[in-house]
Amino acid sequence: MDEATGEPKHETGAATGGVRLLLRLEGLTLFLGMTALYAAWGGSWLIYVLLFFVPDLSFLAYLSDARFGAIVYNTAHSYMAPMTLMTLGFGFASPLTLSIALIWLAHIGIDRALGYGLKYSAGFGFTHMGRIGRQKGA
Repeated sequence: MDEATGEPKHETGAATGGVRLLLRLEGLTLFLGMTALYAAWGGSWLIYVLLFFVPDLSFLAYLSDARFGAIVYNTAHSYMAPMTLMTLGFGFASPLTLSIALIWLAHIGIDRALGYGLKYSAGFGFTHMGRIGRQKGA
């Protein structure tokens, strides 16, 4: 138990079965939908390719420690910031802001479709979608 919060130090619960499949299908739908909107918006495909993997740079925070890495990674892979950007992009008719939001959401969608989820502080391989990486079978 974490003495400060009273919560387990390494919570690692994960979605399974039909719920996990639904989460992956939602991710695929998000990826396809945001990519289609990006195309309809007329965004530059060069920008799309250049920015698509930028959220994954957040995994570098794991070089510090697993807890900090999970916080930074989850911040970059949560819907909150890109949805805020999307709202601002539409509200202020800002093509660049909207493009970044659509690309960011597409990235999160493909991650979920591939089974990558939000991280627990137990380590990079522990996600809300299940274990990933070499230790998966362990």
